[in-house]
Amino acid sequence: MQPRERKSAQSFRHPEILEIARRDGKVTVDGLAAHFGVAAQTIRRDLTDLAEAGRLERVYGGAVLPSGVSNIGYETRRALNPDAKQAIARACAADIPDGISLFLNLGTSTEAVARELLHHQALMVVTNNMNVANILAANPGCEVIVTGGTLRRSDGGLVGTLAAETIRKFKFDLAVIGCSALDHDGDLLDFDIQEVSVSQTILNRSNRTCLVADHTKFSRSAPARIASLADVDVFYTDLTLPHELATACENWGTDVRHCP
Repeated sequence: MQPRERKSAQSFRHPEILEIARRDGKVTVDGLAAHFGVAAQTIRRDLTDLAEAGRLERVYGGAVLPSGVSNIGYETRRALNPDAKQAIARACAADIPDGISLFLNLGTSTEAVARELLHHQALMVVTNNMNVANILAANPGCEVIVTGGTLRRSDGGLVGTLAAETIRKFKFDLAVIGCSALDHDGDLLDFDIQEVSVSQTILNRSNRTCLVADHTKFSRSAPARIASLADVDVFYTDLTLPHELATACENWGTDVRHCP
């Protein structure tokens, strides 16, 4: 293949590689080689090019979406790993009884949980997520309370002091939260320090807490710490945790439930 032809083939593959990375959270050399029907070395060159352009980060055996100090766009997050999010949300919602007070925070995973609650009855749901409020408005058996706060236009989130002050007026039976990233030591991470403050208030005002997060969060990083998995009662996810983290959860008493 001539250099110009090789460059053209690379350009053809790159958008699809990025789309697969957004969907699955990561790509592997072997998986892409099989998908495109090319040699592994060809894929390695593609991933190197994308990493040099700042579009991906190389990891052993493949690449992941780049980490940074700002989150990826809302529409991209919503399209990322939707089947796993739905399975996680379905399992979480199945464990939520009728007739309780519940908090749902920001994130596409908590929005998936809201969609699975449309047939629950006698719920009081407090949220700082305008998308969750709009979803649950379709359930007449659900009382919806919106916290107020500073509107984050990018994703419909309400953050800041007013949101936290509203949350302090309640004591919830259960909180269902998400996070932007999950560190190898079990720390829950996020990008927006105002959102972190609100999430910490939620944890302090809830009798029980559930985390909903798919495996793409394992390969991401964010600068602000919310809490630890040690502070979570139940963690719903789609893949088996790394051995050390799974052992830590056992020691902390955190119930990890896999939702394939």
